[in-house]
Amino acid sequence: MTFKVLVSAPYIQPVIDDYRQLLEGVDPEVQVVVPTVKERLSEEELLGLIGDIDGVICGDDAFTERVMQAAPKLKVISKWGTGIDSIDLVAAARHGIAVCNTTDAFTQAVADSVLGYMLCFARKLPWMDQDIRSGRWIKPAGFTLGEATLGIVGVGNIGRAIARRAMSFGMTILGNDIAPVTPEFQAESGIEMVGKDELLARSDFVTLNCDLNSSTHYMIGQKELAAMKTGAFLINAARGPLLEEAALVSALRSGEIAGAALDVFEIEPLPENSGLRALGNCLLAPHNSNSSPEAYERVHQNTIKNLLMHLTSDDGQKDT
Repeated sequence: MTFKVLVSAPYIQPVIDDYRQLLEGVDPEVQVVVPTVKERLSEEELLGLIGDIDGVICGDDAFTERVMQAAPKLKVISKWGTGIDSIDLVAAARHGIAVCNTTDAFTQAVADSVLGYMLCFARKLPWMDQDIRSGRWIKPAGFTLGEATLGIVGVGNIGRAIARRAMSFGMTILGNDIAPVTPEFQAESGIEMVGKDELLARSDFVTLNCDLNSSTHYMIGQKELAAMKTGAFLINAARGPLLEEAALVSALRSGEIAGAALDVFEIEPLPENSGLRALGNCLLAPHNSNSSPEAYERVHQNTIKNLLMHLTSDDGQKDT
């Protein structure tokens, strides 16, 4: 018997040859299929690939009910990374398909990125660089992070790592989460847990660090942006659809908020006609806040381990 494994995660594709021995050295044998992927595979693209696939190492591909119905041999979807919002978990369970991920995969890298964005806005670093290169000698007014209040929406692994960094800068820290935050962490960080409305009204920086699901889709829209301070900055390094981009474009154009930094978008790659591209008060990045060689290696290894654990269990027979 030979298992056929689809490798569609863009981060592991360039180095998959480094792991072929690990993948192909099991019994039964594993045949690796590496399709061309720009950012992620759509439902239609997966439908053309999935028919004879036993296992997948995926990125943010659209594993829908239709895809799983078209995959009679599929036994395991091993997600490269943490977020599994692009996978229909109910359908996977119904079809006997295991779904695996790596928890706490990129906490430190994402937390560093969020702090980097806050420092850019507070100290005006990108804009001073642009002025100097354009022949202008302008000294914009900045402020220190210790003078600012940070609001963290989603106080999980990444949210807590951001809070610890912010604490070292002397920031006032607010948090909001539907899950309880331990008294020990509250005492350690000085974070004050408040409702979302209060957090938006009091914060100079708001960072989104929560999962994408039906309750968090468009959790920041026109109403929420209007509730923020006019001098506040919004940072999203979690999932694009947490934020209604059209409302953000309007708020940034009108000066309703001072700026935003986005590592993730509703559509990725960001469309060429996106209004975000023309805004000088919006920092943009290509879904890259997870960048870390050590973290990548750990996720590569764990993703393959998860795949093989389910692929080779029960003599290779798909659960029913």
